[in-house]
Amino acid sequence: MRSARVDRGDLAFTLAVTVIALLPRLFVAVAWAREPVWDGHYYHFGATRIAAGLGYSEDVMVAGHPVWKAWCHYPVGLSGLLGLVYKVFGSSIAVAPIVNALLGALLVGVVHRLARLVLSENRSRIAATIAALHPGLIAYAAVVMTDPLAALLVAVAALVAGLSRPRWGGALAAGAVLGLATLVRPSTLLALPLLAVMGGRPWWRAMALAAVASVAALVVVSPWTLRNCRVMDGCALVSTNGGWNLAIGAVSDTGRFDTLRGSDGCPNVNGQVQQDRCWAAVGRARIAADPWRWLALVPKKLGHTFDHESFAVEYLREADPHSWPESRRVAGRGLLTLFHRLLLIGAALSVVSYVPFGSRESKKQYSQSALLLAIIAAATYAFADIRHPFFWLPTLLPLVALLPIPGRPAHGPVGRYLLCLIAATALTHAVFFGDDRYHLVVTPVFCILAAAALRKETDRAAASAV
Repeated sequence: MRSARVDRGDLAFTLAVTVIALLPRLFVAVAWAREPVWDGHYYHFGATRIAAGLGYSEDVMVAGHPVWKAWCHYPVGLSGLLGLVYKVFGSSIAVAPIVNALLGALLVGVVHRLARLVLSENRSRIAATIAALHPGLIAYAAVVMTDPLAALLVAVAALVAGLSRPRWGGALAAGAVLGLATLVRPSTLLALPLLAVMGGRPWWRAMALAAVASVAALVVVSPWTLRNCRVMDGCALVSTNGGWNLAIGAVSDTGRFDTLRGSDGCPNVNGQVQQDRCWAAVGRARIAADPWRWLALVPKKLGHTFDHESFAVEYLREADPHSWPESRRVAGRGLLTLFHRLLLIGAALSVVSYVPFGSRESKKQYSQSALLLAIIAAATYAFADIRHPFFWLPTLLPLVALLPIPGRPAHGPVGRYLLCLIAATALTHAVFFGDDRYHLVVTPVFCILAAAALRKETDRAAASAV
């Protein structure tokens, strides 16, 4: 009876923290709702076309007459979801932000349940509270971009896989959810092979489970792929921006988004699929011609991805410049970046275990103390100047967490999967280009890891045994 009461209390907390998370997100969604800008404009436009029964498309002028033309440059997932909502509730500027607010609140609930597979009851509640009050996650309620939905689906997939491991049904379900996430953000496909770390032993079973999940994901994605092959100028798995993104990461000197020009390599190519293939070829050629230059850009790309938290503020300022004068913009960027950096420090401390002074296990005490001092030194250096890099903490975190360091705290299969998600995110943007919005998909992971800071070596959730 006691365990049943504990379970009900735990679920009650999940519901309560979800509701608490919803309130500030709804306020932001309604108060800051504006006409979508940047990529958000295209997601919104695509959703209105879907709601109108026109599919994922646009009208182009031919001989003075509008002609229907299929789209797939941007992934369809967010537009598809919003299209269904617009069909019922209309497409006023507040609808998409309200959907984001609901998604963000659900994400907090999922963070709590996912944290329970890795952490104790109290620490999992801390993780959920961090996610609920995270100012960057709250601000994203007003931002019409793919990141909140992608973060939710990735977290749900991890939860499904963690709850059911190492069962075939769980692998199928997790793969299906990641298939939906792929329709939102194609790079999510990288999460599929990582499911092997939750597959248990023997190794072939773990690999088989990951393969089953991959098949399930491809089954979910395949109708859209077949649609693209039928109505586009060639076949595309999900979207036609992968080649563009590769070319941007190879052509640009900044390590972040820059607009490609015809003079960069594809001046006269018609059709979205053919353009994407052309830009992919340009990207590969630029990398092959000077691989050292491309590798030298990796720190810049990772810095743009992990060093700051500013995209939401910049988006909102672009949407409504009068409400975001320079002073408010600077203050907003500073607040979000400060919270983000503190969160990364907390997450980095998840690889450090608490070893009491005077412990007889001196090797563990010395190694963990040295690791703690190294993290403090790295954080101090990063805080000394806004230009100093912070990305070393999240990018090296998975490696340090998996090294056989004496006294290293146990993360378990689910924890290892979450750490691998950070590594996959870093790898993705090391190859393409960086922007701070791209770390949002693993921000829930950072919340869980921050709640795990300075555990005892033996602290681990029962469902997450090594």
